[in-house]
Amino acid sequence: MFSINSECILSKKTEDIPPFYVMEVLESAQALETEGRHIIHLEVGEPDFPTAPHICEAACAAIGRGSTKYTHSQGLLALREAIVESYQNKFGIELDPNQVIVTSGTSPGLLMVFMALLEKRDEVIMSNPHYACYPNFVKCLGGTPVYVYTNEANGFSVEPETVRHCLSPYTKAILINSPSNPTGHVMSPESLQGLAAIAEEKEIPIISDEIYQGLIYSGEEHTILEYTNNAFVLNGFSKLYAMTGWRLGYIICPPECVRALQKIHQNFFICSNSFVQEAGIAALKGPQEHVAEMIQTYNTRRQYMLKRLLGMGLDVGKEPMGAFYVLADARKYSNNSLELSRRILNEAGVAVTPGIDFGNGAEGYLRFCYANSIENIKEGMDRLEAFLEKEHDR
Repeated sequence: MFSINSECILSKKTEDIPPFYVMEVLESAQALETEGRHIIHLEVGEPDFPTAPHICEAACAAIGRGSTKYTHSQGLLALREAIVESYQNKFGIELDPNQVIVTSGTSPGLLMVFMALLEKRDEVIMSNPHYACYPNFVKCLGGTPVYVYTNEANGFSVEPETVRHCLSPYTKAILINSPSNPTGHVMSPESLQGLAAIAEEKEIPIISDEIYQGLIYSGEEHTILEYTNNAFVLNGFSKLYAMTGWRLGYIICPPECVRALQKIHQNFFICSNSFVQEAGIAALKGPQEHVAEMIQTYNTRRQYMLKRLLGMGLDVGKEPMGAFYVLADARKYSNNSLELSRRILNEAGVAVTPGIDFGNGAEGYLRFCYANSIENIKEGMDRLEAFLEKEHDR
């Protein structure tokens, strides 16, 4: 039988894409579970709450009405209006529904924005640590990620002056993420304002990934759109409304860029699922008590996990105040976070994410996700503590 040599037919950029290690940890954990092992999952950033009943009912009703056809490539007008209204209510900013493009999750939205902006050799400034997939989007489109190295002492905050030092004639965008994955850091108004000033001065757009917006545990939340219109905002329903599998997100972009993004969406994605968009309307305009309860529960888990990790001697420089992650320094046990995470999984039955997934600035760290029950978190912390005690005694 004829066999294809993958080295001959696959593009170099495909070969160069690194694994998404959190998914590999998850898949290894699932393999152990098929063997009868009980695994505590603290790796994947997915809410453990069910989608609220009124959201599910809205989707079912939409299917019953026959809302199973293509929609406008930018999304249902009613959903775009609801998105604009939510930003106005939260932040007091005026937006036009025509600035919104509804996508099948924020990942396609991010790809679309980079497709619209990047030429070969163009640079995108981003933090290190960073969400694992950011550099891969940029590299696959011929761009170059430029890293701003941050540190745990200030919560891995991206400082405007550090960004300024990274600017070059090839800089095409500044990418930020607040609340942050993997650090849980929430950017201050001063940092956002400082970055907005740089964007205005240099006429470089900010790409702001705000998918964890709303998941903060102290202080006020902010959007980059409070400080500049020269921005592409990515947001969605996966995290705040426990709708990861629904795949519903959106882009808010400058008016002059709408047509370009719309054409990209038409060609590569056509539109988002119609009945899922109806569910999004229900999420934004329906009861919000379940969201408040979920945030309160996350906060309880966050405080418990932080206390336990610090008690084990894992360092957390500044308390994370957003999303549902803790990035903890485990370098006293190993500088190889991938190997350490594998050993914790195999020996302790706890799945955690290696810091190297988020760039070399997080090597030696481990990311813990508290989107799990307090009972499972307690069990996971007990197992981890026993594992680290053995490590200390070796």
